[in-house]
Amino acid sequence: MPVDQSLVGRCFPPTRPHEVTEEQVRAFVTATGGQYDGGPAPATFPIVLAFDAMNAFLAAESIDLFRIVHGEQKFAYERPVVPGDVLSATLSVASLRQIGGNDIIGTTSEIADAGGAVVCRTSATLVHRGADA
Repeated sequence: MPVDQSLVGRCFPPTRPHEVTEEQVRAFVTATGGQYDGGPAPATFPIVLAFDAMNAFLAAESIDLFRIVHGEQKFAYERPVVPGDVLSATLSVASLRQIGGNDIIGTTSEIADAGGAVVCRTSATLVHRGADA
């Protein structure tokens, strides 16, 4: 069943606040094959929050994660993410089109600090495979 076009422009509730710790950053860096010596988190760290927002969106819309193929991810920063930040992500659906029985969903997520200032914006392309794909 195709995803409903009325989702375009819809904004979902923010994720629960997430405190960034050095231990989390170190674990993320280690998992991605790097070494962390302190300082800001790597540029891809906000995917942790963006993924939480994406999962909440999929659950709210009853879209099966097993049908999703991650097509693209971009990050645009206002400032680096650092340990001690308390962040949340707010996802909105930017675009939706159907191609060959699949839904191509464009999302944006704003990652904001506890004061509401935007730290980072992410955009993702999600391919929702149709039942016959």
